[in-house]
Amino acid sequence: MTTQSVLAKSRVPDRSDIEPLPDPPRKPEMNEYPGINAFISALSVWFRHRDDVLIGSSGYLWRQLTDRYGPYPDVILAVGVRNPRGIIRRNGYVISEVGKPPDLVLEVGSRSTGRRDYTVKRETYAEYAVREYWRFDPSGGKFHDTSLAGDTLVDGKYVPIEIVSESETRHWGFSEVLGLELWWDDGLLRLRDPVSGEFIRTNEEAHDALESERAARLAAEARQAEMESELRRLRIG
Repeated sequence: MTTQSVLAKSRVPDRSDIEPLPDPPRKPEMNEYPGINAFISALSVWFRHRDDVLIGSSGYLWRQLTDRYGPYPDVILAVGVRNPRGIIRRNGYVISEVGKPPDLVLEVGSRSTGRRDYTVKRETYAEYAVREYWRFDPSGGKFHDTSLAGDTLVDGKYVPIEIVSESETRHWGFSEVLGLELWWDDGLLRLRDPVSGEFIRTNEEAHDALESERAARLAAEARQAEMESELRRLRIG
């Protein structure tokens, strides 16, 4: 289970003495990786100051250990959990152990599992009481029934979240769990802060921005030094 989280000192047993859950049999297809990685990275940036948030990928989601089967979401998020490190060591999310269902699950459309994402898995995650279930199809609906879809749990059943179409290539819906908008932006998965109106940078984008700012600062310092050198030369002359 690939999991990213800001971790605090463990407050509960770390489960290091418990046998990890098995790895799921299927790995994400190549077309799924960009959406999965972008979503995880943006979530990690958004929740970087919290130590009670678990963001994971491609690990089993079980209601209890006796299940011995279950889905393995592309992305799983749980807020207000104790000891994310212990869940990481478990190599999966067992609801009875954690004490609550995940708050959000995301599936990215693929050729092998696309139809199951908006049929069987939708029913399963509702049964598991996952508060929000989102589906993102980078192909624009070739693998899912639509490019972007979300559901929120109401009285044990999923109710569709409104998706706003800005254009043929830009659609978005609001996640109450995240307090953010999820965007299908010309085939890319983006998160946008409705308060600032800014898209959340991924770790890579944040790094690139810092590098650009550093390069601009160094260039400005070099120009300033050149001007000061020229002024000194003129005074001497």
